[in-house]
Amino acid sequence: MNTGLKITTFAAALAATFGTAYGVGRGLDPVVADSPPKHEGEHTRPSPRAEEGGGHTGHETPPAGGLQISEDGHTLDLQTPRVTAGDRADLRFTVRDGSGRAVTAYQREHDKELHLIVASRDLVTYRHLHPTRDADGTWSTPVDLPRAGGYRVFADFTPAKKNARNLTLGADLAASGPYQPKKLPPASTTAETNGYEVELAGALLPGKASELKLKVSRAGKPVTNLQPYLGAYGHLVALRSGDLAYLHVHPNGEPGDGKTRPGPDISFTATAPSAGSYRLFLDFKHDGKVHTAAFTVRAGGAEAGSGTPEGHTEDGHGH
Repeated sequence: MNTGLKITTFAAALAATFGTAYGVGRGLDPVVADSPPKHEGEHTRPSPRAEEGGGHTGHETPPAGGLQISEDGHTLDLQTPRVTAGDRADLRFTVRDGSGRAVTAYQREHDKELHLIVASRDLVTYRHLHPTRDADGTWSTPVDLPRAGGYRVFADFTPAKKNARNLTLGADLAASGPYQPKKLPPASTTAETNGYEVELAGALLPGKASELKLKVSRAGKPVTNLQPYLGAYGHLVALRSGDLAYLHVHPNGEPGDGKTRPGPDISFTATAPSAGSYRLFLDFKHDGKVHTAAFTVRAGGAEAGSGTPEGHTEDGHGH
């Protein structure tokens, strides 16, 4: 058998080994994938812990999210743990409380009750989805995974109860079919997506809060009229290479607060839980469309990233 191509039927237990993810249709946001930019894309977002505010500096090292399927008496029940690559499927899941009951009440954060992120295990592909919830607490969104592999599904939410804190629960998703692994893209401080150029400044530091600034340009000119999306001018998600630990990254200021201007610079405060390689996914909105730029960075180095430009999006539609 050709070692560059394997035909494998994945069980959920093997999903942690492989990956790339892609979604289409209702309720989807943009895709970052390993092919040249072709079209306009749609979106992402991280959500702060309930005990932390927006516009942050000097945070203690936050716990990495998404590594557990259960936390604080809540469990992510992924009812679609496997799909067939290339076939459209309905991804369904429920968040259950400590008694096994489906959670049906959530706090709205960044205009949504729950944000669902699907990332490939190789961190080459990223998707931010906004599923819909039935009255019984079952969430669903259509997905179409073009290649076999393993994916991590992250549910980011805050239950609507007193003193509840934001949670990010993770579960594995697998797709069967032809599979070929991808390497983590090289570190970079620049990315291109749908005709936009994004520059990253600042360092991601292990155990210490630091500021990351991202500058959006198009055709060599700074973009100064970014539009709010999900309550902010930009959203940043960071995933650690290896275990895909989910970092909460906080925008410094919100639209209309007098502290943030609509580009070209978007500022975030982040704390890496450890040294290592991370994949950053920035979402921003301009001319009515949401775009995603991706960067590979190294926490613990002098620079946030250096090397060959990497990061782009393909079409994504939804909500």
